Amino acid sequence: MDMKIQTNTLRIDGKRLWNSLMELGQIGATAKGGVCRLALTDLDKQGRDLVSSWAKAEGMSVVVDQIGNIFMRRPGRNNDLPPVMTGSHIDTQPTGGKFDGNYGVLSGIEVVRTLNRHNIRTEAPIEVAVWTNEEGSRFVPVMMGSGVFCGAFTLEHAYNATDADGKKVKDELARIGYIGEQKCGDHPIGAYYEAHIEQGPVLENADTVIGVVPAVLGLSWYDCTVTGFESHAGPTPMAIRKDALQVSTYIMQETVAIANRYPPYGRGTVGSVQVMPNSRNVIPGQVKFSIDLRNVSDELLDRMHQDMLAFIEETRQRTGLKIELERVSYYPPCPFHPDCVGNVRAAAGALGYKTMDVVSGAGHDAIYTARLAPSGMIFVPCKDGVSHNEIEDAKPEHLEAGCNVLLQAMLASAGVVND
Repeated sequence: MDMKIQTNTLRIDGKRLWNSLMELGQIGATAKGGVCRLALTDLDKQGRDLVSSWAKAEGMSVVVDQIGNIFMRRPGRNNDLPPVMTGSHIDTQPTGGKFDGNYGVLSGIEVVRTLNRHNIRTEAPIEVAVWTNEEGSRFVPVMMGSGVFCGAFTLEHAYNATDADGKKVKDELARIGYIGEQKCGDHPIGAYYEAHIEQGPVLENADTVIGVVPAVLGLSWYDCTVTGFESHAGPTPMAIRKDALQVSTYIMQETVAIANRYPPYGRGTVGSVQVMPNSRNVIPGQVKFSIDLRNVSDELLDRMHQDMLAFIEETRQRTGLKIELERVSYYPPCPFHPDCVGNVRAAAGALGYKTMDVVSGAGHDAIYTARLAPSGMIFVPCKDGVSHNEIEDAKPEHLEAGCNVLLQAMLASAGVVND
């Protein structure tokens, strides 16, 4: 089979992909049509076992590393070459859906099934990865498996993470039988592609099938504590109050204002607020809240950070209240490799799909693989932009289109053997 015929005619089986997604979605299925399959639970084991069995049925070898990442390999003609990898995760939020993460893994399985059905050999091996605890809904940090794999944090740190019941990652990995022998990171990657639902409304609103992802937004997370003085809401005159909540609202509004000053990718969110003593007729004495700032470049994110510091200092001087701001997490913006982005763009164009660039506002395992190898992502629309929700949904034809793009992009990186 020559390259031209292959790239022009080869397509995945959309119905087979859909049926696999629906079958995996039954493990941990919820009454509202979603999935609750938390990392390293018995349900996670069932999901891992099912996906691994599908890979083995396609003749793939299966290797598990020490943090439980699963690597399923289809050999190439030259197995000394680093594999061209795809994948994502199959753990979910407590009220998750059938597609977040799962689509990326099962798209990879469908790519292999398609290559097998058409007897197509690749020069480099093809691999599908299942990364451990991407969601972080049971154990922190998020993107744990890929993070350990790329050296963002240590295996020991991950092993010692506990859930709400005090159960450790290492113990739970052992319990479900997914502590592998391969040392984390001792697994080369030639290129990495991740197919994913967008988890936002941009593609659907633009009536576009494929999102080409040039980058993922960086983020700065902060904890802010404003300390005032508690007193009675009735007898205390307005002029002498030290109202921690009112001062906090200035900072909360500025969080949004800062984001609006740095469009189109500036983001500013206050998502968690604790008011003490949280009583109807007591002026709040202390407020603790989160701040989430995001943007597409280090420069822009740093300018937003400096704006926040300046506003905090001005507010501190103006009000006389104690204001503490601690940056608790920082993920730098992640530009994806031009070769991978170009392969996705070229594949979508050749297949005739309408495309647009979509910078991801959410974190993905591809952020960490990008530290080790050329990486890229493919987005498809999801209904109303809803994700991390049991009603998460996507059209079969969009999922099929994204998987077709994934197939062609991976072949561009892996090379096709023309016997």
